[in-house]
Amino acid sequence: RALRLAGGRSRCEGRVELELEGTWGTVCDDGWDVPDADVVCRQLQCGHAVRAHGNAAFGRGHGPILRDEVGCQGHERDLWECPATLEHDCSHKEDAGVVCSEHQEWRLSGGRDRCAGRVEVFFRGTWSTVCNSTWYETEATVLCRTLGCGDVLQRPSFGHTLPGKMVYLCGSLQPSLAQCQWTFNKSAPCYQSWAAGVICNGTGS
Repeated sequence: RALRLAGGRSRCEGRVELELEGTWGTVCDDGWDVPDADVVCRQLQCGHAVRAHGNAAFGRGHGPILRDEVGCQGHERDLWECPATLEHDCSHKEDAGVVCSEHQEWRLSGGRDRCAGRVEVFFRGTWSTVCNSTWYETEATVLCRTLGCGDVLQRPSFGHTLPGKMVYLCGSLQPSLAQCQWTFNKSAPCYQSWAAGVICNGTGS
């Protein structure tokens, strides 16, 4: 009964993929809606659904199409518990996807290109800044690599001008900042902090 999201920018966004007897397959988007996506997000401990996507928004999957006409109420613990049809007339161009509330994505703004600037994180439906109280070489390196921008050159400071504030603390080089320890909108670790920035050695091509 394994479930995963593929093709997204974090483990809480992507094309819905299910495993059946050792083979991974996809879900057809016929009837795919937010209550269905909510079940997926909760099952993956990714919060609730922000968007339910169809038309292979995260790319076309492979393997069998395992569910069609999924009809979750939204309270089910597992996508397999929801009524669905096995017979389908779908192709992978109709693969279903979701964006969950715990999905995080990042951008750098105000720099010379997309590999330099103030760190901004999209989380729970809004863009926020990152407090530099724990913004060290490790955290900055994780972000540069996630963005495909190489390694860190500098960590400049900026002002906070967005509503939310995020703090990251990475004990080691994780695949993304979302896999480090993080806290959102807690005032103590952000007290008297500046907004984190980074200049990576890659260019924004």
